[in-house]
Amino acid sequence: MGRKIFIVEDEPVVAMCLEDILLDFGCSIIGPVGRLSEGLVIAEAVEADAAILDVNLGGERSDAIASVLRARGIPYILATGYGATANTGEHIVPLVSKPYCEEQLRSALESVIAL
Repeated sequence: MGRKIFIVEDEPVVAMCLEDILLDFGCSIIGPVGRLSEGLVIAEAVEADAAILDVNLGGERSDAIASVLRARGIPYILATGYGATANTGEHIVPLVSKPYCEEQLRSALESVIAL
């Protein structure tokens, strides 16, 4: 079984495309979840190898989910349509800008885990 990736993405079409890409990488999927509150609950208990976090979840930043994952030692990357400016705060992590391609996603994920 491949790596377990937790997906937090509020755009259903993007989430479905992301699932397809990750399945092609041989990963198994946890989620996707599209709301901050739901993502926080799952982040507290999820057994994932890594996570992909959409920065903006319906107008709310996913920073709180990132904090939970970081505290639990689960690596993550950010996905956003806002470019590198979305990577703010004291913890800079790999980021893919939407729309991203498979190779950009693979490269970002491989910077935090081996696929």
